[in-house]
Formats: sequence, C-alpha cells, structure tokens
Amino acid sequence: MTKVIIPARGGSKRIPEKNLIDLNGKPLISYAIESSLKVTDEVYVSTNCPKIEKTSIDYGAIVIRRPEEISTDLCKTN
Repeated sequence: MTKVIIPARGGSKRIPEKNLIDLNGKPLISYAIESSLKVTDEVYVSTNCPKIEKTSIDYGAIVIRRPEEISTDLCKTN
C-alpha cells in the first residue's frame, strides 16, 4: 500500500507557523493531509511542533515526532 510522508517543521523563519495558517477556513496542512487520504490510509506527518501534531491528528494523519536535531533549516528531507 502507498504511504505518504508530509514533512512539517514548526520553525519557519519567513512565515511563522505557516503550516497552521488559515486558508479558506482550514489550516494549510489540512489540504495536504486530506488530499493524501484520498489515495491511502497511511498518511504520516513528521513534525517537531505540538500544534502541528494536534492539527495533523485532528485531520486523520499519523504523527512522527521529529527530534530537534533534525528539525533545523539545514536538514534535508531526503
């Protein structure tokens, strides 16, 4: 089965809390989660932010807590 991993670090410098910004009445990250849930039941959000974690769970994702040492601006997602 297909699995989707959405990286969603909480420390954006240009747009603080960008994954939680309201877009047409829903947080930005909800669109990625909802779209992914249309093709698979296994949608994971990797985050270091408790607010993103809660929102992701509310929208049906499974959360992977990302340690701070791999949550910096220089960390790669590959």
